[in-house]
Amino acid sequence: MGIRLVCSDLDGTLLQYGKKELEGEIFDQIRALHDQGILFCPASGRQYTSLRKLFAPVADCCIFLCENGGVIYKDEQCIAKNPMPRALAEEIAEDLWNRSDGQGEIMLSGQNTAYLMERGLGMLDRIKFIGNNYQVIQDPSEIPEDIVKVSVYLHEGVAAYADRFVPRWEQANCAVAGPYWIDTTLANKGIGVTSICRILGIDLTDVMAFGDNYNDVSMLDIVGHPYIMDGAAGPLREKYPQHTPRPEDVLRSLLLSHVRMICFFRRYSATSAASFCLVVKVLFS
Repeated sequence: MGIRLVCSDLDGTLLQYGKKELEGEIFDQIRALHDQGILFCPASGRQYTSLRKLFAPVADCCIFLCENGGVIYKDEQCIAKNPMPRALAEEIAEDLWNRSDGQGEIMLSGQNTAYLMERGLGMLDRIKFIGNNYQVIQDPSEIPEDIVKVSVYLHEGVAAYADRFVPRWEQANCAVAGPYWIDTTLANKGIGVTSICRILGIDLTDVMAFGDNYNDVSMLDIVGHPYIMDGAAGPLREKYPQHTPRPEDVLRSLLLSHVRMICFFRRYSATSAASFCLVVKVLFS
């Protein structure tokens, strides 16, 4: 079979760092993919509220992989969740807080709320910028729900801390998630995509995925069509042979291949003809 699901990381992949909103043709492409029977999956470390706002024009065409696979939403409902053992989450939070030389701020993620242990170093501004639901806390014991992810925000960058934390918390899938973030979770994007495919009856070989960082590796490793961004770190570009500067470029080619498979749209119903015209508009407008 052909592609049935397209998964894409957000920050650094679909959305350039520092940008607040998606731009360009991606919404038309997601709608055109949906009309061709292909579902789109934003796959991000962000929470559902932030992702839902970004993809509002096409939310009905999407399934949302949130918190690096810790939470999955479809049709406004949480359909899967992979919480961390409470004791482990609190131990990791304490370690990240105490061993970051006073430079780290901690975010503990619930199903759709970010709980923040801050030092006034910029994390709160970042969380407000991306539109998360949040609550400032003093201690993880204040959190009234399951914890699905524990992250440290390092305002001077992750370079000096990756080797300190990533090997130590390998059991919790610790990974660099961006220039300023290191994440831990019992889930990962690969586990999340596998869950989605199981729920929807999709083979992993029929999945295309885009990513730019180490927290995308678990997803890219299991799908049939992985793409790494041109701006990714050298080891990642060497690992994956298919590179692209923009997911939109690859999606345009994918849609074009579907156009070629439509022999003559007059043979189809009015609905199919309308879908065909939308694909053509997306490709050539």
